[in-house]
Amino acid sequence: MLNYLWGFMIVIGITVGVLRGNIAEVSNATLDSSKEAVALCITMLGIMAMWTGLMQVAKKCGLVAAFTRALRPILRYLFPDIPKDHIANEYIASNMIANVLGLGWAATPMGLMAMKELKKLNRNSDIASCDMCTFLIINISSLQLIPVNIIAYRSQYGSVNPAEILGAGIIATIFSTIVGVLFSMVARKSSKHRGYH
Repeated sequence: MLNYLWGFMIVIGITVGVLRGNIAEVSNATLDSSKEAVALCITMLGIMAMWTGLMQVAKKCGLVAAFTRALRPILRYLFPDIPKDHIANEYIASNMIANVLGLGWAATPMGLMAMKELKKLNRNSDIASCDMCTFLIINISSLQLIPVNIIAYRSQYGSVNPAEILGAGIIATIFSTIVGVLFSMVARKSSKHRGYH
């Protein structure tokens, strides 16, 4: 679906450029945007390599396991249907830690593994379980203490103080996470009341 949407927007942009006699500007903007995209990717590659490496170091030295143990009471509350020592807990904890540190790209593989394990617990059903929905909501609301991606974007585009948005980002993601958790708890109670799992 997204491919069709992007294709449609490109065709519309070119058509409007031709009709208004600005096709040269469209061509220049395309070339400039391509250069800018490559420069942004190189910037993000360095930052993400550093933070992903730090996550691997944290995992090897036992910090991720320690955080998983520390998060266990929260995980039990948010995901009551997951068995206590199930591997899904570790994947979910790793995903949450990466998201808190603003490492959305590093969080994705752990999130996919967590979802795979949650699907197994859901007997491979095509209908998402309450735990799967809760995990998705928390992942999307994404509490972040260090929004690495946004800081990198601001740095790339010449911000004088790229980390200036830390306070606003923390407040915004705290509220979005609280709303997400409340919504998932209400939805869980409603679905249990109607006989769904």
